[in-house]
Amino acid sequence: MTSEPVSLTAALASFTDIYSPRIVARVNDYDVRIAHARGEHVWHVHDDTDEFFLVLDGQFTVSLRDGAGAERVVELAKGDVYVVPRGTEHKPSSAGGSILMFEPAGTLTTGDRHEGQIPGHVDSTAGRPLDSR
Repeated sequence: MTSEPVSLTAALASFTDIYSPRIVARVNDYDVRIAHARGEHVWHVHDDTDEFFLVLDGQFTVSLRDGAGAERVVELAKGDVYVVPRGTEHKPSSAGGSILMFEPAGTLTTGDRHEGQIPGHVDSTAGRPLDSR
């Protein structure tokens, strides 16, 4: 990590992969990640951590399932923040946009468990360095 300020605009312009987060900063044991979002992610759950989303641009949707399998949808626009509580099954999707996530270092983008095959456009990773191509 760098001790210099990071321009999120420049950082987002440095890569085009979707659902392939780049780590722009670390705060204690947490990664601050940015990603481009377009299309559907995969249903997944993080058993031991909440997942924080800030919409930087565009629209972002988080579908949620409760323990009984009932679904609800949270629609987010630029500037909106939402936290998916730990243990909640969820599936992000977007018509196109960019997001910032705040989560413990090492947290996989596809969670501790996921449903079905991981789509080719979804990078199952714990985040990549900003300069990773």
